Amino acid sequence: MPKNKGTSDTTLPPQHQARQPGRESQMRPAPDSKMKGYVGTNKLAGKVALITGGDSGIGRAVSTAFAKEGADVVFVYLEERDDASETRRLVEREGRRCLALEADIGEEQRCQEVIARAVEEFGGLDILVNNAAEQHRQADLEDITGDQLIGTFRSNVFGMFFMIKAALPHLREGARIINTTSVTAYRGSPKLLDYSATKGAIVSFTRSLALALAERGIRVNAVAPGPIWTPLIPATFTAEEVEKFGKKVPLGRPGQPDEVAPCYVFLATEGASYMSGQVLHPNGGEVINT
Repeated sequence: MPKNKGTSDTTLPPQHQARQPGRESQMRPAPDSKMKGYVGTNKLAGKVALITGGDSGIGRAVSTAFAKEGADVVFVYLEERDDASETRRLVEREGRRCLALEADIGEEQRCQEVIARAVEEFGGLDILVNNAAEQHRQADLEDITGDQLIGTFRSNVFGMFFMIKAALPHLREGARIINTTSVTAYRGSPKLLDYSATKGAIVSFTRSLALALAERGIRVNAVAPGPIWTPLIPATFTAEEVEKFGKKVPLGRPGQPDEVAPCYVFLATEGASYMSGQVLHPNGGEVINT
């Protein structure tokens, strides 16, 4: 786990990336997503984990942390091949097997293919982390097109449904499903209306699915990150907005993926055996009504 960073008045350099998904390799400074100070204790030895959006940011940190804890890792990415190669290198450096799959999770058939390939390669699946997402800043609701609305829900919500639906036949008692929601699900975001709506849907979905799968012994939880320095940020906001990113939270700075990944580790292990339908909030100290 990274050292305690405390509060900070560090300002991010202004920057913007013109396409989504963003590229971690183009970010300055690079996010802390390699779990450099994290020492695993084999909490996930013998497990197989699948992480969507695992090429960069929070997904990369989770993939690496799981590997440090002894899990073999399958991760899914859209098209960011250079970032994906780095994540695979980090996982394999820990002596774990890694399978990187390029797929659009908004297509149900592709989700079925991903799960089938993972099970074929590793013989089963124990942990599913639904982390992939997109967001698009718009000043007014009138600026959100039907295509944008449908696309955001397709990536953020439909893809989660499709992945879980495909994975469920292979998840046994004791399996974990961990979904990534957002602080915006709780406090809203005036310029990310459709994104915030998807994240609110994920909270309700997590709670309902936890109830639906309780009798099968499958636990379902979520993580709601606050302002975290990931490729989604320069790919979403203007250079001037990036410079101010994360300054309004009590800790006064954006968080790093390495500071979020331990939440996923906890929810994936036996330490969270009595938790289901819950949401963890690594958000820089903002108090959220849950």
